[in-house]
Amino acid sequence: MREFHLRPVGRVSGGRDEWVEDDWAAVEAVVRLDADRFPPEATLGLDGFSHLEVVFLFDRVDETAIRLEPRPARGNPEWPPVGVFAHRGPFRPNRIGVSRCRLRAVDGLDLHVTGLDALDGTPVLDVKPCVREFEPREPVSQPQWTDDLMRGYF
Repeated sequence: MREFHLRPVGRVSGGRDEWVEDDWAAVEAVVRLDADRFPPEATLGLDGFSHLEVVFLFDRVDETAIRLEPRPARGNPEWPPVGVFAHRGPFRPNRIGVSRCRLRAVDGLDLHVTGLDALDGTPVLDVKPCVREFEPREPVSQPQWTDDLMRGYF
């Protein structure tokens, strides 16, 4: 397979500087896009959207810590072991995270957001507006352990 090398489009500024599993809903941060690569017009029209999808790199995860064997989420023995692609946490093969967050304001290349579960300084690989038509058309289902895990996350 071919390898691809990605260059961040920006970085997270503010918010949390260390990982805490829950309570991300009120966390405020700024996605600061790279002014050396992008003109201010790159965000033109983005303020018409209420939410963003932010793709980022879990850059603080040591690649040697990535675990591919099935395991329960958060190591909770009450939850079933599931494979790496049934988890959304940072210990992923390519260390890529995706988060949906509320867009509070656009100030040039600074995107003020709430609920972004990425740390201060995190490299941002891409930003996309949330568009309803890209949401699932059918009801979304998930196992009970996921409901339990996410109860206090946002």
